[in-house]
Amino acid sequence: MTSSDSKYSSTDQLSYRDAGVNIDAGNLLVERIKPFAKRTWRPEIIGGIGGFGALFEISKKYRQPVLVSGTDGVGTKLKLAFHFNRHDRIGIDLVAMSVNDILVQGAEPLFFLDYFACGKLNIDMAAQVIEGIAVGCEQSGCALIGGETAEMPGMYPEGEYDLAGFAVGVVEKDQIIDGTSIAENDVILGMASSGAHSNGFSLIRKILERYPVDPDLKLVDKVKLLDAIMEPTRIYVKAILELKKHIPIKGLAHITGGGLLENIPRILPTNLKAALHKDSWTVPPLFKWLQAHGNVADEEMYRVFNCGIGMIIVVAPEHVDETLAALTTYNETAWKIGTVQPNHTNDQRVLIV
Repeated sequence: MTSSDSKYSSTDQLSYRDAGVNIDAGNLLVERIKPFAKRTWRPEIIGGIGGFGALFEISKKYRQPVLVSGTDGVGTKLKLAFHFNRHDRIGIDLVAMSVNDILVQGAEPLFFLDYFACGKLNIDMAAQVIEGIAVGCEQSGCALIGGETAEMPGMYPEGEYDLAGFAVGVVEKDQIIDGTSIAENDVILGMASSGAHSNGFSLIRKILERYPVDPDLKLVDKVKLLDAIMEPTRIYVKAILELKKHIPIKGLAHITGGGLLENIPRILPTNLKAALHKDSWTVPPLFKWLQAHGNVADEEMYRVFNCGIGMIIVVAPEHVDETLAALTTYNETAWKIGTVQPNHTNDQRVLIV
């Protein structure tokens, strides 16, 4: 290509905007999201949004504070957010995936940072996403303390973006929940999920290729199928933090990628397994629809999806009734779904019968 064929001559002055990056739009977005972030602030924050780093002082209420950190994304649920133009609550998913993860070790989430990357910055779309992130932070009691918006021309298709989130929490050293005290005959409780959360969406999208979603199609409980698919991940932070003040929790498992079969063994001592009773909890209609329309085997369902259980709690038998009653007062739905049993060689770590 000769210089006369190109859009610019060699003598033209070029700017960052010519290269596809709008610095002014980025600055406008920062100003627009400041009120969202401010709603989430905690007393420990020093300074505010806009610095090179975010400052956070650990509260003096902790005697031996241990920091717990986690990072995650939203996965291919984003593809459906793009397709159906649903950006206002996808940020809740982003927060939930990290704060629920650090929660299982007993940590109180302190602050959250987000990373939003796109090819061309759409301020309205980005503001919707980040406002959802702020809502997730409010639900979990952690501060949206900072983040990064990256406009990278050529990296992403028009109208698409990627998200990552980073959560930091704290727990007293002698109150870390690590599963080591779990013993035979302990009871496994399951807290209800709000839907598929942010896992298994590659399979969900594959099923939807066979059966495209009619936005008005309703499930048996009269909830629209699309609404059920896009329902944000439930955040369990406030209920669990309150529960651990009164109940000696032996183990917690966030049911994310890998479903029930892969996540429960992560907290069990190697000599133990989980025996779950599949009729002991209510499976939401969404999962029944997915299984029927995708012709998905039972084991695959349990390995890919949470199947209605978003968080596992392990307690001693004498604390079961008190725990279930407390969760009800915290507006959570939970069931006794199984027990801890001895694990013999070559046994499955999770049995669902």
